[in-house]
Amino acid sequence: MTTFKIPDISWRAYRVWQRNRDSYMRFYKANILGNLGEPLMYLFGMGIGIGSYLGLIEGVSYMEFIAPGLIMGVAMYSASFECTFGAFTRMAEQKTYDGILATPLNVGDLVAGEILWGATKSLIGGSVMLFVIYVAGLMKTSILMLLPMLLLIFIIGLLFSSLSLTFTALCPSYDFFNYFFTLILAPMFFFSGIFFPLSNFPEWVKTASKFMPLTHAVNIARSLLSNMAHSSLIFSTLILVVFTTIFGIMSINLIEKRIIK
Repeated sequence: MTTFKIPDISWRAYRVWQRNRDSYMRFYKANILGNLGEPLMYLFGMGIGIGSYLGLIEGVSYMEFIAPGLIMGVAMYSASFECTFGAFTRMAEQKTYDGILATPLNVGDLVAGEILWGATKSLIGGSVMLFVIYVAGLMKTSILMLLPMLLLIFIIGLLFSSLSLTFTALCPSYDFFNYFFTLILAPMFFFSGIFFPLSNFPEWVKTASKFMPLTHAVNIARSLLSNMAHSSLIFSTLILVVFTTIFGIMSINLIEKRIIK
């Protein structure tokens, strides 16, 4: 039976973040364009295409309705790709983790640094997407809401980095990430209220969506950008914090179990 312990994390986690940042700076342009291509197609393709057939949704245009959720989608996928394929490569193929653990860093520092880097990738991609939405005039609240939006993007990055590393610790090969993206992330992306109000779905979908962290992130983002108040914002924020804490601890323990023989 696996027992989970509170991880030991120090300031040295920054060194893992720094190492990943230096590596990323060699190809950052291609990475940003790759992460934003699909969300921008959704925004303008569906926003203009499908939006032209729809009236107002909850008091805003369809493009304004989907914009906040797409930012959260970018944050989710940016962190997830980095902490699945990227982390697995560093752990199993390049043996980067072995090299890091030969220094004064421990597993807690290593995984915390990876989580911070995944959140940074979310912040980069989400910030660019937020800028596009602001320039396009799809932000209907004060510019001061940009700061809490950036904080929300970073928190979502922490959450999905932790979740992705938890799954990565259990995967024997790259092929298994298909299950993660198809069975876990894709349902969140399409059934978290990004594209249509959840009130239009059957009861079982609405119930299931309450257990999806992306649903709560979309609710908060929509309130910040579209001036559409939700009564459960405090609950949604609490859910995100709880999920982040749980998966953060799990990821450190499972990575330690895998790489410490």
